[in-house]
Amino acid sequence: MITNFEQLEQDMASTPSFDGQLAKLVHLTNSNGMSVSFMDIGATWLSCSIPVNEEAREVLLRSPNMAEHMEQNAYFGAIVGRFANRIAKGQFELEGKRYQLGVNNGENSLHGGVEGFDKKRWSIVEQSAQKVVFTLHTKDGDQGYPGNLGVKVTYSLTDDNQVSISYEANTDKTCPVNLTNHAYFNLAGEASGSKSLDHVLQLSSGHYLPTDQGLIPTGEIKAVKDTSFDFSHAKLIGRDFLTESDQKMAGGYDHAFVFQPEVTDGESVAAVLVAPAKEVVMKVKTTKPAIQFYSGNFLAGTPGKSKNYELYDGLCLETQYFPDGPNKPEWGANRGLLKSGELYQHQTVYQFEF
Repeated sequence: MITNFEQLEQDMASTPSFDGQLAKLVHLTNSNGMSVSFMDIGATWLSCSIPVNEEAREVLLRSPNMAEHMEQNAYFGAIVGRFANRIAKGQFELEGKRYQLGVNNGENSLHGGVEGFDKKRWSIVEQSAQKVVFTLHTKDGDQGYPGNLGVKVTYSLTDDNQVSISYEANTDKTCPVNLTNHAYFNLAGEASGSKSLDHVLQLSSGHYLPTDQGLIPTGEIKAVKDTSFDFSHAKLIGRDFLTESDQKMAGGYDHAFVFQPEVTDGESVAAVLVAPAKEVVMKVKTTKPAIQFYSGNFLAGTPGKSKNYELYDGLCLETQYFPDGPNKPEWGANRGLLKSGELYQHQTVYQFEF
């Protein structure tokens, strides 16, 4: 019988990627029978298999093969950057200079632009049974961003079923830097047919960022109380779905939720996702000030591992700075600017209970 990792190798590492070379895959396992797989293209989290009722359950969405992976614009499992999420019109001003980024989402720049970190080949610099370290260097001017940037991303799988993602970066010029992982979760299983709307979500957040038609934050930091965005207590995602104009513009949830500051210590539980049948729970811990909760509103027709995905077949919980931060000086430290000589250092943990 073919193993999950052998299947991944066949699907993702048997035909050339963007640069004409084959992808390199890394497989980590822990003592509980949980396994996670990554590839050097995009430092992508390809697979997360957990044992549920003595059966391996894949809880991440992905492309069926490398050819489709290169065509998709869902960013399945990739590290996205330099700046995750949207920057209005792909423009910002820093230290008196105007910068123009590649525009790839309507009139805006999304997830680093036309050739973001998701499309680049990262170097695997360290690897063991339960850890892998990827690095990437991008030059001053790449995709329009200032500064030579060095990035290091470390994935670890612990014996208490935590997938830990540690981020480091440094630059020689002040630059917007906002790194996240764009995994799509379906805790019922990638092929289950369950929807993001069937999951229960809790977010330690009292505010969210409303957006305009282009999904750029308006600048308002709005209280979730008495809105459909209130996940301060565990709630079925589908309960208040598409009930307000802020959601209808986005086709669902595709918004940044601002964490209560006390839960951004990297150790407190900031978000909890519960599978439809409640047999799997995922807890998120992070040092980031916000999380982009995206309910899978643009998935329709995207070729996936088990089928062509439909709307809401998976959801993302992307820890990050505030979207369009470079254009919102009033947001202060939450803008996501890294200065020369400073070290960007963040961690996000996805802990699975099953």
